[in-house]
Amino acid sequence: MTQYEPVIGLEIHGELLTNSKMFCSCSADYGSAPEPNTNICPTCTGLPGAMPVVNKKATELAALVGLALNCSVNKHNTFARKNYYYPDLPKGYQISQYELPIAEKGWMDVNPSPLTPLPKGEGNNSLPPEGEGLGMRVRVRRVHIEEDTAKLAHEKNYALVDFNRAGVPLLEIVSEPDIRTVEAALDYATKVRAILRYLGVNSGDMEKGVLRFEANISVRPVGSDEFRTRTEIKNLNSFRALVRASQYEIERQIQIYEEGGTVVQETLGWDDVRGVTTSQRSKEEAHDYRYFPEPDLPPLQLSDSWIESIRSQLPELPEAKTARFISDFGLTLSEARFLTSERTLADYFESVVAKSKSPAKTIHSWIAGEFMRYLNDSGLSIDDVTLAPETLAKLIDMVTDKTIGASAGKTVLTELFKNGGDPAQIVKEKNLLQMTDMNAIQEIVTKILNDNPKEVDEYNGGKETLFQWFMGQVARATKGRADPNVAKELMVKGLEERKK
Repeated sequence: MTQYEPVIGLEIHGELLTNSKMFCSCSADYGSAPEPNTNICPTCTGLPGAMPVVNKKATELAALVGLALNCSVNKHNTFARKNYYYPDLPKGYQISQYELPIAEKGWMDVNPSPLTPLPKGEGNNSLPPEGEGLGMRVRVRRVHIEEDTAKLAHEKNYALVDFNRAGVPLLEIVSEPDIRTVEAALDYATKVRAILRYLGVNSGDMEKGVLRFEANISVRPVGSDEFRTRTEIKNLNSFRALVRASQYEIERQIQIYEEGGTVVQETLGWDDVRGVTTSQRSKEEAHDYRYFPEPDLPPLQLSDSWIESIRSQLPELPEAKTARFISDFGLTLSEARFLTSERTLADYFESVVAKSKSPAKTIHSWIAGEFMRYLNDSGLSIDDVTLAPETLAKLIDMVTDKTIGASAGKTVLTELFKNGGDPAQIVKEKNLLQMTDMNAIQEIVTKILNDNPKEVDEYNGGKETLFQWFMGQVARATKGRADPNVAKELMVKGLEERKK
């Protein structure tokens, strides 16, 4: 049987975080508009005679992304008209970039990992897990600016058009077809999203539609250099959709070839409920859009000094930060990648480390454990956190130096999240100081063993899993205050003494 490999190229579309639209002064915050068609003007609704003006901030953000993706920024770049008809396109064309985009010829290294488990969400835990994976370099063909379309609301017999979104600045990042596995596609998409968030150019909130993927997929026999007919899956708005749609389409195309059929070049949609791709239309090529230079906009001329001023704004990016966290804090790759998946999370971690006497790995354990568990259970993100890093540092230090136990620490953390306050004061008010008096703990252990002779006999008869039950009784009796090491030592001794 012929072995096949996928050939994947990704297009990533993201809205730029600007105050105004790409070619006019209307507000770009269409999500907060009080009513449909309120953030509009003659330019973004395509009225005759209206002239576009390029958004300076959008240009700066696009160049910043290009530099972060190791692209060359074109000092001379142009806008073009992409011609097609659809009700959400008021002018009958979209202003985009074609021959000379703002940035091109970049690259990104990816380290695909096994796809089990799939990412649980699009937030802090969205990076792939650590695992075996062959690193590869994915070339970035181009980064270009364009304008978004209007929003359609489909009713039973008609459609309504809201132009509040029309003209919002969009960034499109196009990779070369260098990706050979779905795992690599996921890692590439995840890393691009992280970079966009680090740069502050896109919120990455895919559930709000501000970031979406399009996958161009074909398959070919392993070892072949042939580029076969490809299909394009449009508007994938989550990592999960990207993975499932790509896997399905690869399997579908392989089955077609195995049965002697021909893959049709077409644009596909993804039905997330049924788990299948569906045909939308024949796939367009560039000539179908009849691109030609935008006559109402002169070419953008960018100086070397302007480009260098943008370069100076680049922050430490996720991959560099991950490497530093490993070398400076002794973290594993998976620990470092978790912390650097969000810039605010990485900054919060470093602030806690700076204020704490505890090891960095201990701080990671608290943040990745109870801290994130509370946020997830409460439906919050790291951006919503009001707990000061120095306060969390105090709490972690109290557990590290055994002023309180881990169980009490969890209680204090919950109280801090809910009501704020000082960890030491909460410990005092709730009487959570750790019991270290061996005699006091001995009395509790002895009472538990005396009150439960049946369980003692079962344990000494070989049912060793009961040991955790006994330790749970100690925790219950002391409200989690007993020093676990002391309690464990005394419990082992007490059970041994009761062997028949």
